[in-house]
Amino acid sequence: MARRPRQREEGQDSELVDKLVSINRVAKVVKGGRRFGFAALVVVGDTKGRVGYGAGKAREVPEAIRKATEQAKRKMIRVPIRDGRTLHHDVEGRFGAGRVVLRAAPAGTGIIAGGPMRAVFETVGIHDIVTKSVGSSNPYNMVKATFAALQNLSSPRAVAARRSKKVGELFGRGKADAQAQAAGQEG
Repeated sequence: MARRPRQREEGQDSELVDKLVSINRVAKVVKGGRRFGFAALVVVGDTKGRVGYGAGKAREVPEAIRKATEQAKRKMIRVPIRDGRTLHHDVEGRFGAGRVVLRAAPAGTGIIAGGPMRAVFETVGIHDIVTKSVGSSNPYNMVKATFAALQNLSSPRAVAARRSKKVGELFGRGKADAQAQAAGQEG
């Protein structure tokens, strides 16, 4: 029995923001001269914590961008964001020779990031972050390293669920409550 594709809401595509990260023109030399092709790297996000990236190749620029955008929509991931503006904790990502360090920042800092990484943070909806790219400046490797870092993020709720605890216990609030209860029972 063939599976039917999932139906998507019409409004979902309208709220997505896409950013073109890079366009690369390549030439193939043939008998009649050069034949040009284009490769596009696109980042797509809903500015509420979902983001994806895609790469597309075609003879024409618009077709390459369309292919990259379609792939980005299929490969979207969810990123936990603290207070709707920054990361929960510092994280590092690697891909190939590219390495990125992402650090949470206080309100009002803005996006301190270079080209390809900035596009990712603007589309995911992060407003305050400090980043450093070490190694490769290739946009493909930088975007992939950034996504590797974002996939390693975890929210306090996810950590608490994994450890079978309450969120308050992770931050030390649970111990004080338990000690106060124990002291009240003894007296």
